[in-house]
Amino acid sequence: MSRIGKKPIPFSDRVKVEIAGGSISVEGPKGKLSLRLHPSMAVKMEDSQLHCIRPSDNKLHRSLHGLTRTLIANMIEGVTKGFEKKMEMIGVGYRASVQGRNLSLMLGYSHPLIFPLPDGIHVSVESQNLLTVSGADKQQVGEVAAKIRSLRPPEPYKGKGVKYAGERIRRKAGKAGA
Repeated sequence: MSRIGKKPIPFSDRVKVEIAGGSISVEGPKGKLSLRLHPSMAVKMEDSQLHCIRPSDNKLHRSLHGLTRTLIANMIEGVTKGFEKKMEMIGVGYRASVQGRNLSLMLGYSHPLIFPLPDGIHVSVESQNLLTVSGADKQQVGEVAAKIRSLRPPEPYKGKGVKYAGERIRRKAGKAGA
């Protein structure tokens, strides 16, 4: 039996949840998110809790049970607290700045890279080489952070590039020539 799927999803009175047809929408202080449910999964609201219900005990329904519950819990957490990813840029002259809905990055190329920010995503620049990507949708925050990182991934010799805060880069020894 799925332990994650059986847990109820509590939500506060600041969050407004609507279950209609095959979708669920959640609205809170940080924004509004919606999710299209798998046709075999059902969500029931009791008091200020949501319960995910699966029709049978076969493998597909068991896996969808925990997934559905986790996605809904992430939506509720996102519209109340939000999600964020911190990123670091390591390299001489590497810096970032926000200009309207665009992120301008100087990453050692001959020109600045302009990264358009999607709706619902906010980027703040703490210092010139520290970024925070934040938003209500956990998947979208992670995807935007991964795209920013892919513009100049960290290299293994000097460690230069864009990396997540706390990410460890496996370092290689350089040339061992005399």
